[in-house]
Amino acid sequence: MLTDSLVVPTVAVTDLDRAKRFFTEQVGLPLLEETPFSFRLGAGKGSQIGVRRGQPNVGQTVAHFEVDDIEAIIGDLTSRGVSFEEYETPKTVNFIAQVGPARGAWFADPDGNVFGLREGPVPGAG
Repeated sequence: MLTDSLVVPTVAVTDLDRAKRFFTEQVGLPLLEETPFSFRLGAGKGSQIGVRRGQPNVGQTVAHFEVDDIEAIIGDLTSRGVSFEEYETPKTVNFIAQVGPARGAWFADPDGNVFGLREGPVPGAG
């Protein structure tokens, strides 16, 4: 059933070419498939992200990446021009917030879709 199915979060953007440049050049994700209305990107451990033309969900976290070294990932992405957000709730310090047993950081794509980085124990893993 669905427990064996790959889940692919999909975000809406207003400009597919701009989004493709952001996700492939700045975030560094490989382009897997492209149509005139959408494209799909690969990420770690077989996960994928769909991007389609449409109205973005501005300001809301749409997906996050589970990472082992949040500082290194922030450093890499900022060196590519990705800007991270500072928040009061949860309180970030140098872009990183403590969220329960994990730490998180957030950046937005050019359309305002928010993506997170999460470092910590993965619920249900192991």
